[in-house]
Amino acid sequence: MYLFTSEVVSAGHPDKCADIIADSIVDKLIIGDSKSRVASEVFVAGKHVIIGGEVTSKTLLTTEDYKKIVHDALVKIGYNGNPYFTKEECLHPEDVEVQVLLNSQSPDINQGVDQEDGETGAGDQGIMFGYADIETPNYMPSAITYARVLMEKVYDYAKANPHKLGVDIKTQVTMDYGTKDNFESCNPQKIHTIVVSAPCVASMSIDEVRELIGGLIDEAGLPSELYNRDDCIIHINPTGKYVSHSSLHDSGLTGRKLIVDSFGGYAPIGGGAQSSKDYTKVDRSGLYASRYIAKHIVASGLAKKCVVQISYAIGVAKPTSVAVDTYGTVVDGVDDDKLSSFVMENFPLTPNWITKKFGLDKPSADTFLYADVASRGQVGQEDYPWERLDDLELFEKLREN
Repeated sequence: MYLFTSEVVSAGHPDKCADIIADSIVDKLIIGDSKSRVASEVFVAGKHVIIGGEVTSKTLLTTEDYKKIVHDALVKIGYNGNPYFTKEECLHPEDVEVQVLLNSQSPDINQGVDQEDGETGAGDQGIMFGYADIETPNYMPSAITYARVLMEKVYDYAKANPHKLGVDIKTQVTMDYGTKDNFESCNPQKIHTIVVSAPCVASMSIDEVRELIGGLIDEAGLPSELYNRDDCIIHINPTGKYVSHSSLHDSGLTGRKLIVDSFGGYAPIGGGAQSSKDYTKVDRSGLYASRYIAKHIVASGLAKKCVVQISYAIGVAKPTSVAVDTYGTVVDGVDDDKLSSFVMENFPLTPNWITKKFGLDKPSADTFLYADVASRGQVGQEDYPWERLDDLELFEKLREN
C-alpha cells in the first residue's frame, strides 16, 4: 500500500461560514464599485460574528447592511432556523449578533496598488502555488476530488432533508496508490478509506444515520474502477451520534481551510488566504493564475503533474519570480527551465492581466460569485473562469517545437 488522504468540509462548517460571509462582503462591495479594496476577516463564535479589517469603497454599507449580509449568507448555507434542531443544538440566524470593526485601507498601500499609469501593483508580497495532475478529468488530485463529491452529495441531501441531517459536514478520502511509483506517476489503484461526519436530529439513531449516509456514499458517483464498497474501509460518524453542531460548538475563522480550498495537500500552498480579499490581493489572483498555468501544462500533455510558483512584491505589478516543477514527468524535448521561461515570456501575470483575463472585477450571478467560490473551493470547479482551457494551442505548440 501507498496511501494519501485529503479532507473537505461543507459550507456549513464554521470556518467555511466565515469564508462565505467574508466573500459575500467582497461580492457586495465589488458589484457596487469594481475598484473596491477589501481585506476583511470574519470570526464566528457561538452566536457572535465579528467582521474586522480594511475596506475602501464607494459602496457605502451601514452596520445594518453588514448584518443583513451575514444573515442572508447563513440562511443560504442552511442555517435558516431549522425547527428540527433546537437553539442549543444549532445556530439560528435570528440569534446572531454582528460586530463590525472595519477601517479604511492604508494610503501607503494604495499608492503602490493604484498607480498613475493605470497599472495595478500587487496588493501584498507573497508566494502562490498552482497545481494540476492527470488523476481526474478536471486535472485535480483524486483524494480531494472524491472527498468533494461525497461532501456535495451529503450536503445537498442535508439541505433538502432538514428533518434528518444538519449542514456542518466533513468528508475524507484516502487513496491507495499501491506503490510510491504509482503515486509519482498519478496512478491511483483504489479508494482505501472514506470518512463522513454529519450531524443528525436527536430522534435518529446512529444506526439509522450510518445506513442513510452509507447509501449516499454508494449513490455519489464515485468511479467504479476505484470504489468497491466491499473493499473499502468506511467510517460514518465514528465517534457516534452527532447532534450539536455549528459555531455554537466549534468556532470559525476566515482562511483556516487553505488545504481544503486548494489541492488537498498534494502540493505546496501559499501563506495567505483567498477569501475576504479583493482581486488586487495576489493571494487570491495569484492562486487563480498559477492554477490556470499548471492546468494548461498538464492538459496539453506536457507533463503528468505540475506545480507553478509565482511570487510578488507589494506595489510591483510584474511577478518577482515564476517557477515550474513537473516532478520529473515532463515529456521529452521539454524541461522545467524551458517551461518556466515560456510562462514568463507569454503571460504577463500582472494583477491587471489576471483581473481582465478572468473578469475578477465583475463578479455576478451570471459569471461567478466569490461567496460561491468560498463554499465550493477556490480551484477545481469547471465553471470558474480560471479553470477554462482556452490557451491550449499555445502550450501544444511548445510540445511540437
